[in-house]
Amino acid sequence: MSTHITVPPQQLLERILTLEIVRVTERAAVSAARLRGHGQEKAADQAAVDAMRRELNKMPIDGTIVIGEGERDEAPMLYIGEKVGINAGPKVDIAVDPLEGTTLCAKDMPGSIATMAMADGGTLLHAPDVYMDKIAIGPGYAKNVIDIDASPEENIKRLAKAKGVPVSAITALVLERPRHEALIAAIRSTGAALRLIPDGDVAGVIHTTDPAKSGIDIYLGIGGAPEGVLAAAALRCIGGQMQTRLILDTDEKRERALKMGVTDPKMIYGIEDMAKGDCLFAATGVTDGALLSGVKFRGDVIETETIVMRSVTGTVRIIKGEHRQLEKFHLD
Repeated sequence: MSTHITVPPQQLLERILTLEIVRVTERAAVSAARLRGHGQEKAADQAAVDAMRRELNKMPIDGTIVIGEGERDEAPMLYIGEKVGINAGPKVDIAVDPLEGTTLCAKDMPGSIATMAMADGGTLLHAPDVYMDKIAIGPGYAKNVIDIDASPEENIKRLAKAKGVPVSAITALVLERPRHEALIAAIRSTGAALRLIPDGDVAGVIHTTDPAKSGIDIYLGIGGAPEGVLAAAALRCIGGQMQTRLILDTDEKRERALKMGVTDPKMIYGIEDMAKGDCLFAATGVTDGALLSGVKFRGDVIETETIVMRSVTGTVRIIKGEHRQLEKFHLD
């Protein structure tokens, strides 16, 4: 005798969406991966954007892009305010970075990913495309170990004490940019180790959640605000601490932020200020990296690797895909 289990419609939908967002990042990653190493940053980004938009518009959601592609780099956009989905189903906020690490992809360097987050409508921070100061560590520490207003030296000493190790056992991750010269010097003055990356600060923040695997204990520095919200969505699912502040250093930026609801330009944002409620996060590797393996083209099979997380359950899944309907990836 068979047993029929009835799943509540909302729970069923949530499970469907968890798998559907994987398809979104998979398609974006595969489209971008076809241009790996070709030196065409904008073309690779456009390919990822187009694939992500197509997949989002198939989903059973009433979705709004609240974090989109960057105006700063004149990139092709899934623009802020764009409606996606079939206009049926739950109202959701969506944050996207169809190709994080465009330069990494263009040069076929490690760490490029396609990523997105989805949350209940009205629960993701509507951040303008400006820079954001960030500091993040992984889970397992008492509250307020880090403080964005403290010096890098102080934060590293606090973390070492909380971890029960000498400062020399701490490794900090920083984007390699001229603006970080003083930050880099400050970190090195403590005796801590430093890892510099050319791009990819969403993955950089996620690395802090598993120092045993990644070797990274703390992320520091200035990167894009959209990437900050995406990283916060990931930490909302798997734990950790993060503090950020928008860098609104011109009247034009402050006006743009005000139009998006940012009334306090000096506000410090924690994880739950940037990503509230039920939140899903997914990322698919484009190039091989410490977080994910990149897309592999093997004859008549395309292989992908995706991490997908959900905040309500704290579930983290690594999904390895083998795609055989290759015409879908060419023609959709």
